[in-house]
Amino acid sequence: MAKVLGIGGVFFKSPDPKRLNEWYARWLGFEFEGDWGIVLYPDNMPKHGYTVWSAFDSKTDYFAPSNKDFMINLVVDNIEEAIKQVKEGGGQAIGNIEKLEYGLFGWFVDPDGNKVELWEPRKREEL
Repeated sequence: MAKVLGIGGVFFKSPDPKRLNEWYARWLGFEFEGDWGIVLYPDNMPKHGYTVWSAFDSKTDYFAPSNKDFMINLVVDNIEEAIKQVKEGGGQAIGNIEKLEYGLFGWFVDPDGNKVELWEPRKREEL
């Protein structure tokens, strides 16, 4: 049987894609390759980073305060600085940074109302 090897992309609608792309470029360092989007290569992931696929119960409030049916998780190299940057850019920080088994996590809502989870994976020496 054929099997999935990874996530090939994240695609979603925006009322103003150009504005949202510019916001992510300015505040989180996205380097867009034209109007269609950005490529994040596996080689740039931390050594112990990975992609998660997780379906939540339809009644979850984990994506709140967003009313969207999805949440994007972005891997970052410095979660404290990333949260500071998105706040400076007008993003709404949600809660506090949490240290969990898999690393540090923080959340914000972007200008389109999408809840985004930031993840700084544990370093090799912390495993």
